[in-house]
Amino acid sequence: MTSTTGASHPLDQAVQLFAKSKGVYHGHTSAEYGNMVGPFGGATAAAVMQALLQHPDRLGEPLSLSLNFAGPIQTGSYVITTQIIRTNRSTQHWLILLTQDAETAVSATAICAVRRPSWSSAEAVFPQVPAADQLERTSPVDWAAWTHRYDMRFVTEIAAISDQTGEGRANSLSQLWMRDEPPRALDFISLTALCDAFYPRIFLRQAKQVPAGTVSMMIVFHADAAALALQGEKSVLGVAQALHFGLSFFDQAAQIWGSHGILLASSHQVVYFKA
Repeated sequence: MTSTTGASHPLDQAVQLFAKSKGVYHGHTSAEYGNMVGPFGGATAAAVMQALLQHPDRLGEPLSLSLNFAGPIQTGSYVITTQIIRTNRSTQHWLILLTQDAETAVSATAICAVRRPSWSSAEAVFPQVPAADQLERTSPVDWAAWTHRYDMRFVTEIAAISDQTGEGRANSLSQLWMRDEPPRALDFISLTALCDAFYPRIFLRQAKQVPAGTVSMMIVFHADAAALALQGEKSVLGVAQALHFGLSFFDQAAQIWGSHGILLASSHQVVYFKA
């Protein structure tokens, strides 16, 4: 088998895949991107993205990625299988499965597109926040190894996350500057992972850690590879907030903004919680 990616950065090591046959890749979870239980979901999503990007028949660039976490991912090896469902003139549709011990852990669909110049307008507004270098870096947390792999600088208060006796917050809004640690140039791999680099919203509302896990995540990529390359290693601004909590599930709407105020990606999650 041959490696499909370099492995100089911890993220690249975490998503390193080996081609077993066309469209079938072997990978292994990374301790550096461990979470409270199992691997960090963003690293898993990035590995799925890596498999898509490495397929020799891919057309265009990622437009969207939807992942359903069918079951807990165990520490160890996994297999990613990619299948083209249909190729049109401008879009290509994919089915991607991540399995462990022949059991599906993640099912995903993706759309790649050939982007062409068109009319453009943004209704989302870049938040008025201090620049990244005006904020102190937030210390990583010991119970989630993946937080050591990001430089996070919060605009909004997050003390309640680690304060077991806190009163919680009236809302779950987070605004933070973040980048890979050590620094890494932004691309579709790192942007995919960053879309999941938010603490569960229930942690903020409850002011404590409660069992929680992403069930489904959908990402829309608003920027192409050229726009991501312009971002380089600079921090991106992440914004996340839940719309509703109840009946053991909540959602999370998130935006990832480039340092120059360009919306790079948006995502929406469904998360299970027990509280």
